[in-house]
Amino acid sequence: MEYLNEIDEIIVTGGRPLHGSVRIQGSKNAALPVMAAALLSTGTSVLRGCPRISDVYLMEKILKYLGAETWWEGQDLYLDCSHADGTMIPEYYSGKMRSSVILMGAMLGRSKKAQTGYPGGCVIGKRPVDLHIQVLSRLGAAVVENGGTIRASCGKLRGAEMFFQKRSVGATEQGILAAVLAEGKTVLNGCACEPEIYWLCHYLTGMGAKIRIRENGCICIEGVEKLEAGDGCIPPDRIVAGTYLMAAAATRGEIILENPPLEEMDGILDVYRKMGGQCRRVGGKLIVNGKNTGFPLELLETEVYPGFPTDLQSPAMAVLATIPGESRIREKIFEDRYKTASWLCKMGAQIQIRDGVAVIYGGQPLNGCTVEAEELRGGAALVIAALAAQGITRIRGCCFIERGYEHICEDLTALGGLLIKDRGTL
Repeated sequence: MEYLNEIDEIIVTGGRPLHGSVRIQGSKNAALPVMAAALLSTGTSVLRGCPRISDVYLMEKILKYLGAETWWEGQDLYLDCSHADGTMIPEYYSGKMRSSVILMGAMLGRSKKAQTGYPGGCVIGKRPVDLHIQVLSRLGAAVVENGGTIRASCGKLRGAEMFFQKRSVGATEQGILAAVLAEGKTVLNGCACEPEIYWLCHYLTGMGAKIRIRENGCICIEGVEKLEAGDGCIPPDRIVAGTYLMAAAATRGEIILENPPLEEMDGILDVYRKMGGQCRRVGGKLIVNGKNTGFPLELLETEVYPGFPTDLQSPAMAVLATIPGESRIREKIFEDRYKTASWLCKMGAQIQIRDGVAVIYGGQPLNGCTVEAEELRGGAALVIAALAAQGITRIRGCCFIERGYEHICEDLTALGGLLIKDRGTL
């Protein structure tokens, strides 16, 4: 069965406010490290409510290459890692996805050896692996970089105390995955505090790991001899929820998010309200009213969690392009997130990049045309702009969008948008 579902174009007919209800898929950023965690057990782990997206399918293929047996039952992914003793990830796989690098810690914990090509994924700026190498070295692995390959080996990983010079989600996950089977105690200081870190620790604890998360960004891990298979639910994706919220704002629509991770969305909702969006919580639902979205932002800065996420910077830019007045965005995480601005300008937006700040002269009419997604969240931003634009927009490069959105066309169509997947030749 071929999982990677390549879409040539998404065709959007814009100018219709969104309305209706939508259920939020499982989190991509939570699922991928949990899949890596499954490698630390010799049993069959289950990820319930796992998103069926191309990044998950690619990680599944890597685990199969390492010897795992995998299967799906609806939205539940089963990973039998009884014989997943492989220690090498081909460059063909690693070059397609950044998250593949976190498998090194799991492979070292399981088999004492690991080899991978340099990780790829979306081109959104410098994303060095230096911190990952430092983490593994600090835990006792011998790491060698040779050309496009990273090799690591160890006798037995040993616990250590380390300080992250900058908050890195990937390096924090690497440290956790490598430390849970290491000998002795590991203390990780200056950790990233994104929700997916918590969910990884929660899943590993269910497998028998001994992990304590302190409020000061410190994670303490006492290594254990072995882990049992895991069984847990993947939480809803806050970035997908934020994307649909931004789509409602851009189209001046009103929608209901049925199961948003509200406790993770304060930074997102704060920005949404500043733009004039309204929302109210009813039980576990969020009623989103974007009809009054119309206030420019003096300065929107992306931040590590719990601030406004870099993954929603491009979607926010698309919304601000529809709001009369001057708005500014400073991207503080990935410097190449501004690539989408040129495509928004092709649609009629007026955006200038000055000294690392995007200046949006909003309120200019957006018009449909042919654009191209160059990375995951930029692709989502183009979908949002297309929904708000007059006429028809053709979005190419949609394989990027499928990396993180399971049913974006179906979801937005159910909300009243007009979107068609075109699998024809370009």
